[in-house]
Amino acid sequence: QVQLVESGGGLVQAGGSLRLSCAASGSIVYINAVGWYRQAPGKQRELVASITWRGSTNYADSVKGRFTISRDNAKNTVYLQMNSLKLEDTAVYYCNAEGHDSLTFFEVWGQGTLVTVST
Repeated sequence: QVQLVESGGGLVQAGGSLRLSCAASGSIVYINAVGWYRQAPGKQRELVASITWRGSTNYADSVKGRFTISRDNAKNTVYLQMNSLKLEDTAVYYCNAEGHDSLTFFEVWGQGTLVTVST
């Protein structure tokens, strides 16, 4: 069973930076893609950034130029570097991964990590 564990959230002042990590564990053969999503109170979950196994990236317009997604395939870990944080970046951040384990295709979500941006 594949599991994802996010870490790195916390409280930061506007303009500051945080780096989130998403570590995958289990009988992973390969991971096709990983996405970081966020959900603010009262809002729908939205895609923030994604990265494929080969390293192709995609970003929401709201974070382009401020956030960077990267991955360490050897560690099955994906990072989200968040710079120039704004109040509106406050949300619970989740990672999602899809790929193949030793038996079948999988798609899993992490438990989420809270990012709070303050004035």
